[in-house]
Amino acid sequence: MIAMNGQNVCRYHGGATKKARTAAARRIAEEEVADATRRALAVLDVEPIDNPLTALSELAGQVVAWKDRLSFRVNALERIRYEDDKGAEQLRAEVALYERAMDRCINVLATIGRLKIDERLAAISEKQADLVITAIEAALAHAGITGEQAAQAKKVAARHLRSVS
Repeated sequence: MIAMNGQNVCRYHGGATKKARTAAARRIAEEEVADATRRALAVLDVEPIDNPLTALSELAGQVVAWKDRLSFRVNALERIRYEDDKGAEQLRAEVALYERAMDRCINVLATIGRLKIDERLAAISEKQADLVITAIEAALAHAGITGEQAAQAKKVAARHLRSVS
């Protein structure tokens, strides 16, 4: 016998049951989505991630925003469960999506905490600031500006850099 589409069994060995057909339809749909995603990603002109720490922080913002948006949808529901046409109680899809979003928030935020992203980004910013200060000092020294004039120039540069950030 030949296995039915999306299944490992033929119709005589369980493939004709409603449960098997439903599971097969789900597998076929998932495979179609996976194929479409692979095709879409193959043609995307994706930029490489230069700073994974910043990218992870941006992802955390998106994950939290998605969770918050779903919370509005869940809070607007009159009931979180319903009965299907056979009388079986079902959970609303919005609730399941919200639960998944909360799990993703936990995972992303825990990863950020575990990797100490905020400390690493602060250290990078400090190193960049040190490089800017060193460059300003070198430029002032090369121009022959010393003493009070150099101190004033550094204050102006610092004020300007603070306003930019």
